[in-house]
Amino acid sequence: MIHSASFFALFFMLLNGVFGDTDAVKSVSVMEGDSVTLNTDVTEVQRDDQIVWMFGPQDARIAEIYNQNIKLFNIESFRDRLKMDNQTGSLTIRNIRSEHTGLYKLQIFISNIRRTTYPRFNVTVYAPLPVPAITRDSPQCSSSSSSNCSLVCSAVNVSHVTLSWYKGNSLLSSISVSDLSISLSLPLEVEYQDNNTYSCVLNNPISNQTQHLNITQLCQTHTCGDQRSSFMMAVALIALLVVIAVVAGLICRRNCKQPRNKVKTRNEEMHYAEPAFCTRPLQSTAVFTEDRTVYSTVVI
Repeated sequence: MIHSASFFALFFMLLNGVFGDTDAVKSVSVMEGDSVTLNTDVTEVQRDDQIVWMFGPQDARIAEIYNQNIKLFNIESFRDRLKMDNQTGSLTIRNIRSEHTGLYKLQIFISNIRRTTYPRFNVTVYAPLPVPAITRDSPQCSSSSSSNCSLVCSAVNVSHVTLSWYKGNSLLSSISVSDLSISLSLPLEVEYQDNNTYSCVLNNPISNQTQHLNITQLCQTHTCGDQRSSFMMAVALIALLVVIAVVAGLICRRNCKQPRNKVKTRNEEMHYAEPAFCTRPLQSTAVFTEDRTVYSTVVI
């Protein structure tokens, strides 16, 4: 009886070792564009064993191995991305995308044990992180009594991330977002003469991007009085140039403009002379109506 009890205890221990905790969900994080492998923990698939991979809330079959033959189902989002190991049944997803985020279930039929098990993998695909941007949040001029510089660190269209300000290695403040793709911003106020090292960090569980703060570059300032003086000088210079242009135009118009037709308007003295008429004898216009014939002697 003791031997029987020991046998069944050993059998269930081995069974638990093969299948593990069927209710456990393994969390897997991966960067978009990378590859991930979901392991079955099966040492070797036997001829009559069947291993099925399912995805999503509808448990859609995406891959299986049966009688040591592999079948990849025709699902558009996984096309040319799946690879199944014929020895262990492990599933590899290549060039993974955000649409592949979700729950993966594994169904194993072991022929000699006649049981099934359903290990699950919760896969989260993270998009590449942008480098956060640090900009000035205060006016470019300040009162002479102000000694602080207001800054803001921001990241656009991000999800599942945390945005943080660090002073050296010490965390100053942070803000997080989970599912929604939104824009984050986090303010910071420092002194103009602060010599500490500040950085803004955007991170998710598998990667991070860091932007270091250059206080000298971003917080250079002058008083508003100085800025107003510079503005007034610029206005005065523009006004002077306008006056010069107007005067030059008037001078040019006075000296250079010529009328198209010159008309004399002053009275000029004119001298008049008495006309003299000369008479000439008219040529005779008499017409001889009688012809005179002259005869001469012809010698033969």
